[in-house]
Amino acid sequence: MTRTKKTSMKARGGRVAVIGAMGLASVALAAVPAFAKGGVDITAPHTAQAGKTFMVTAHGNDDAAGYLRICVETRSGKQAWHQLTCGAVVATGTDAQATAHVKVARSGVQEYRAVVYGLNGQTDRHPVRERTSSPASVNVR
Repeated sequence: MTRTKKTSMKARGGRVAVIGAMGLASVALAAVPAFAKGGVDITAPHTAQAGKTFMVTAHGNDDAAGYLRICVETRSGKQAWHQLTCGAVVATGTDAQATAHVKVARSGVQEYRAVVYGLNGQTDRHPVRERTSSPASVNVR
């Protein structure tokens, strides 16, 4: 009888260890953050003539929000970014697009970037910045 108790205690301890390890593994898997899928891209010419119009286009998507809007921002030198134009509000799953027709009067380097904003509804007044593209430089001559 003593031998039977030792065996059952060992078996019970093994089961407890296995159950504890499985519980710990499930908690660790649940703690891993989920990443939203999406991307943003901006297209601009490498060079442009001063006084001539050129086009800057932006495309982006993200599945973190119900609605999306993409905007094109610009700056020259190391100044702050300024919003140039924004596209229409679209539902998630649709590619957000914006096109800016730019005419720069002075020569120098102009930078453009695209920013994807997430919205809760089509008329949401508090958009959240979801993604930002790397800057595209245009050398204006």
